[in-house]
Amino acid sequence: MYLKKISLFNYKNFSEANFDFDSKINCFVGKNGIGKTNVLDAIYHLAYGKSYFNPLAVQNIKHGEEFFVIDAEFEKKDRTEQIVCSLKKGQKKILKRNGKAYDKFSDHIGFIPLVIISPADRDLIVEGSETRRKFMDSVISQLDSAYLQQLIQYQKVMSQRNALLKYFALNHVFDTDTLSIYNEQLHGFAQSIFEKRKEFIEDFIPIFNRHHQAITGSQETVQLVYESHLFEKDLLTLLQENSNKDRALQYTSVGIHKDDLAFEIDHHPIKKFGSQGQQKSYLIALKLAQFEFLKKQSGVKPILLFDDIFDKLDESRVAKIIEMVHSATFGQLFISDTHPERTEAILKSTHQTYRIFNL
Repeated sequence: MYLKKISLFNYKNFSEANFDFDSKINCFVGKNGIGKTNVLDAIYHLAYGKSYFNPLAVQNIKHGEEFFVIDAEFEKKDRTEQIVCSLKKGQKKILKRNGKAYDKFSDHIGFIPLVIISPADRDLIVEGSETRRKFMDSVISQLDSAYLQQLIQYQKVMSQRNALLKYFALNHVFDTDTLSIYNEQLHGFAQSIFEKRKEFIEDFIPIFNRHHQAITGSQETVQLVYESHLFEKDLLTLLQENSNKDRALQYTSVGIHKDDLAFEIDHHPIKKFGSQGQQKSYLIALKLAQFEFLKKQSGVKPILLFDDIFDKLDESRVAKIIEMVHSATFGQLFISDTHPERTEAILKSTHQTYRIFNL
């Protein structure tokens, strides 16, 4: 799997830009604000149908324009695949594969396995549990389309249950029979999602630990812990026990939509007790583990995007990452960096083919 070429029209700061890529390493260099990250985000957009950095789709249209188009060719299993993502103001975003539009974007997830490593990943540490759940869900969803559909259905039923709780409060009524119908549906989806998350974490932790030890030289001990209400009781029981609480709050207070991943160093939250370098090493190990997990499960080397990862990492940790690149573990890489000389030296040390784009 690799990206052969991409064309951008009115995407972020680009009016029009075309790039032909090397099948191994591609690097975008230039000053901050020139658009290096925007090219990486366009590639991400084609894999996930959305931006990694800006969830408001219309804000990815170049200022003063009415639409954007990202048009690309991928090579997958000796076949050329054309993927086009476009958006016009006031209309729905369109995602096409070989000229045919997807009815549901979720049908596309997993077709282009891709992992991004970026300074924005720090949100995984500093933001709330939703950010970490999305990370876990995105990895599982790339390999299991049934899981993604169960997630979508769970969210749909939970929204209906929340609307019912608000209706009860507004009309000063409470109907346990109607509520129990939603409870049963949520329980069915939740149990399956919980089991798959638990299985994923069990498989993922050893891979994560191995990558973290490689990056840090086994100098630090870290933990990744899956937290869920469903370890205590099944969701049906929890919903019944929290019925009065939900009635007062007017929303569903327990369930797999409250699950979290605890990021720890020496059994303490890395958010409070980890240095900036330790946090960055943790996140890079997490994303490299994501890469290996996807590769192992799918049999395809995902595309890997390195967005400005060499800042705030000491030379020894950068060297460890470059060793991994040199080992031919990876498929196609895209790197952004502000230092052309540093980038050139790093790329030469890999002894792989590469292309540098000065923006």
